[in-house]
Amino acid sequence: MEETLKQHPSNCIKICLFGPESSGKSTLSRKLAQHYKAPLVPEYAREYLQQLWDEQQLICRPEDILPIAQGQMASENQAVKKAENMVICDTDLLSTKVYSEVYYKGWCPDILDKYATENTYDLYLLTYIDSPWEADDLRDRPEQREEMFAYFKDALERYNRPYCLLKGNVEDRLKRSMQQINKLLA
Repeated sequence: MEETLKQHPSNCIKICLFGPESSGKSTLSRKLAQHYKAPLVPEYAREYLQQLWDEQQLICRPEDILPIAQGQMASENQAVKKAENMVICDTDLLSTKVYSEVYYKGWCPDILDKYATENTYDLYLLTYIDSPWEADDLRDRPEQREEMFAYFKDALERYNRPYCLLKGNVEDRLKRSMQQINKLLA
């Protein structure tokens, strides 16, 4: 189990988009990956949970947390193998940890807690909640956006992660993200 949650060694720059649902992470991650011609690691939880919903009309359960984390890391570790100098991650295990703790009253599997705090990224792009809410089968907390954003921001600060807060429209966020990433590349 431990090997499936551990980041593989790499010299590439790892950028992680981070924030609550419907805050623009996927849109921005695709644009950044395209701009930098970098591998994109999509959010595995979306694929996993959409399939669960489509097949059984079920939402995320505690027993889904570790398979989601394993799928996310498998995707990231595959992308790192292909990367020349950078990987763009639509999410990470710290995000999975935040959701687990919020949805399950502080509970997070110990092994996830360990790797969520040990795995590292060069920069987190924290997406604010000023983008319009987009409902779908999986998103369920439109009235708690501020509270959810606070959980994500707190996690970055608690674990001393390097981050940049992104607000505004997609173009503003893209510009600010690129400024921060270009500093890393310089």
